[in-house]
Amino acid sequence: MQVNDLIFKELIKRGYSLEGKTRVWNIADSKLWYLTPEQAQAFLDLEKSGDYQKDVIQKEIDLIKENINNIVKKLNQKPVNIIDLGCGDGKKAVIFINYLEGKVKLRYCPIDISDYMIGKALDRIKKLNVGEVVEFQWNVSDFENLENVSQLLKRGNFKNNFILLLGNTLGNFEINELLYEIRSSMAEGDFLLIGNGLDTRNQDDVLKAYDNAYLDELLVKTLTQIGLKKEDVQYGARFRNSRIEMYYTIKKNTKITFLDKPVYFNAGDQIIVAVSYKYDEENFRKYVKMYFDDVKVYVSDDKSYALAMCKR
Repeated sequence: MQVNDLIFKELIKRGYSLEGKTRVWNIADSKLWYLTPEQAQAFLDLEKSGDYQKDVIQKEIDLIKENINNIVKKLNQKPVNIIDLGCGDGKKAVIFINYLEGKVKLRYCPIDISDYMIGKALDRIKKLNVGEVVEFQWNVSDFENLENVSQLLKRGNFKNNFILLLGNTLGNFEINELLYEIRSSMAEGDFLLIGNGLDTRNQDDVLKAYDNAYLDELLVKTLTQIGLKKEDVQYGARFRNSRIEMYYTIKKNTKITFLDKPVYFNAGDQIIVAVSYKYDEENFRKYVKMYFDDVKVYVSDDKSYALAMCKR
């Protein structure tokens, strides 16, 4: 199998740390999860799985539908760019586009690291035949280029941006870095809608959602792309430092080589491939208000999910 040089370089660059006698490698970076169409489709399969659908997707969709009138009325019926960060297949944006049809002139711009996801989102939104759909080189991008994208979009009548950061995407990043990056890309009058899970302090219940064969099927592809075999690693999830860590334990001594650079893994080594940061309601509000003065937070009845509508 051809080794993915980007993942291999991340592994080499970051190295490992020691926890007791256990070597722990950390390549937790969400952009590594969607490098191939197979990885992207594995994520879409995860979204359809029972627990994930119930605990993340449906909770967020229900919360959006319950509060959509209050959310979109802040847009003031001006022509708006809907910038869908980490768009996936575009199903969340559909809710807003359908609701805004006939009320406001809109233009849809999906942003994702995966061109496979971009294609899925564009196909879905085009079928609605509502507003404009933006296709340009910046669609396939990480969030570091958001400032370039947001400025390019403000052409003609579309002077306002409505940015969607849904699906617990915020939890995959260090919160200060991402919120700073997004806020810097926004102009006065722009809006950002964040959808994120809340830490209800019942760690066992939180972890259940991550004990998931579909999640394993997605994340293990990061390791098989550097030459490890699925049967030689064991998936696990744990709650540490206010975040979920998803990791693999190496079952036997293994050597992988790329461009004449060997890496040796020992049995018992752990490789962290994903993290999901968790915030209780108080801390979620605190972080968001550090970057935005005008914030309205909507919380689900069971206090496990929140939407934050933020204005720059």
